[in-house]
Parts: sequence; C-alpha cells; structure tokens
Amino acid sequence: MTSRTNARLAGFMFLFYIVNGIAGMIVSGRASAGGDTAARLAAIARHPSMMQLAIVLTLLTAVDALVLGVALYGLTRDVDRDLAMLALLFRAGEGLMAAFAALGQATLFRLATDPPANGTNILAESLFHSRNGNVSAILFSIGSTIFAALFLRGRNIPRLLAWLGLIASVLLVVVLPLELARVIGAAGWWVWMPMLVFEVSLALWLLIKGVAVPA
Repeated sequence: MTSRTNARLAGFMFLFYIVNGIAGMIVSGRASAGGDTAARLAAIARHPSMMQLAIVLTLLTAVDALVLGVALYGLTRDVDRDLAMLALLFRAGEGLMAAFAALGQATLFRLATDPPANGTNILAESLFHSRNGNVSAILFSIGSTIFAALFLRGRNIPRLLAWLGLIASVLLVVVLPLELARVIGAAGWWVWMPMLVFEVSLALWLLIKGVAVPA
C-alpha cells in the first residue's frame, strides 16, 4: 500500500478503534451490571442479546488492533524497519489479548445462560476479575511508544503531535504495570486522556494531511 493509503487507513482505524472500544465497554458494563458475581451473572441471563453484542464488539477490537498495527508499520518502516516491526508485534499481542477477552466473555455468557451444577460462581468470579484487558493495554502502550518515537524521528507528522504521542504512551507504560501489580490503585480515566487527545488528533491529521516522506 502507498503511504497515503496507509495514512488514511491508520486515521480511520484510530477513530474506529476508539468508538468500537468505548461502545464495547458500555455494552458489556450494562449487560453484566450487578453488585456481586451472582448478580452480574443474573444480569447477563436477563440481557443475552446485549452480552452477545459485547462479545462481538470485543472480538472486533482484536481486528482493529491488527489492522491499525499494519497501517502504522507501513508508515514507519522506512524510518527504522526493526523497531517498526517490534511495535507491530506488540500491537499484534494487544489484539491477541483482546481475542482472549472475548473468549472469557463467551464463557461468562455460557455460565449465565446454561450453568453447570457446581462451581459456577467460582469460575465466574475468576473471569470477571481477569487481567487480560490490563495486559492488552500494556502491550498497546509499548507498541504506541515505539510508533510515536519513530514518528518523531522520521518527522513525517508534526513534532508537537509526535511528542504528545510519546509522552502519552510513556505515561501508560509506567502506570499500567504498577496498576497490574497492585503497587498503585486504579489510575482511572485521567491516565488515558492524553492518549485519547493524541489518537484523535493523529487520526484527523492522517485523514486530512497524510504523512511527509521520512528523512
């Protein structure tokens, strides 16, 4: 694909990924709302179609991550092919973890609608508190850091935008592992806001301006 095609594809996928991810979290949260494990399973049983939609949306994020990773690789490989490939592998790992998360949701759906005789709550408790999403986010942040550094080095997008992406990515690289290891509490949405601003801005830039030829 040409640089212009990769730029447009990456810009579209940034926006689509954000919308897809937010929609998936909202639908999943509503489908499994409840105070404890039993209540959340009962909620899934009451809203089967909503949970099925959540599974599809989660699985779609795996596709989003892979397509976006390939498009970003196409934009940055002329700067440093090895680093671009490393970043692509991290984004592929992010997509793989999203696929595992969809499998976990499918298992919860099965437990809620057709539970076995024993052990339902124990297994459901484990799935509700699965850390797959955290691992996926960490892989995403590492891949994003490398891609942002390549954009900064290649000077094929505005330097201020590239710096924003690098700082936002490094912030996640530092905070998310500490959150996973429970060294700190839940960081909340604030830690993702710089990344949201960067990805929306980059998406619009790629769709409208494309990229410059790397030095």
